[in-house]
Amino acid sequence: MARDRIQPLKIEGTDTGGTENDEFPTGADPNEDYLDARGVTLQNDTSDDEAVGIERDASDNQVFWDGANPSGLTLTELAAGTGGLTADAHKILRQLIHFIDDGPADGFASGAYREVTTPGVFPDVITWWESSGKTKKIVDLTLTWTGVNVTTEQWRVYDTDGSTVLATVTDTIAYSGIFETHRTRAIA
Repeated sequence: MARDRIQPLKIEGTDTGGTENDEFPTGADPNEDYLDARGVTLQNDTSDDEAVGIERDASDNQVFWDGANPSGLTLTELAAGTGGLTADAHKILRQLIHFIDDGPADGFASGAYREVTTPGVFPDVITWWESSGKTKKIVDLTLTWTGVNVTTEQWRVYDTDGSTVLATVTDTIAYSGIFETHRTRAIA
């Protein structure tokens, strides 16, 4: 498909931020001139609408919108998506996969505090707190015992407020004697 490339006409003046004074409309220099507009809409072969575009909002955010995102996403929101997640930001995500086995690690502040409720051979709740002050939970594990077997494990990860549960994973475990035969996982 042949694409028609056009050169917008410009009227440049030093009184409006330009570096030259052009008395008549002149072709914009694609290697030097910037277009000065709040935004731009983009068209396909048959459209004539505002369905896809880019703009600058009143808060100086660059906003992109299209049919899948008609209200728009800022550049910051797009960068925070999977493609913009840095290795350091990934370390501190509060997702259960980062905690299952034994609490917070790389990426979290030192000083996390582990508390075991009903300590001993058969603990029922193990909680990781942000500090020994126990004001904000990070993650906890609740265990249900049948004899010497753990029959239910429930992991919960908390938001940075320390009380809002972000995700729960519950394993129901079956045994043959003392040996695990299988487990069923529920994710909420």
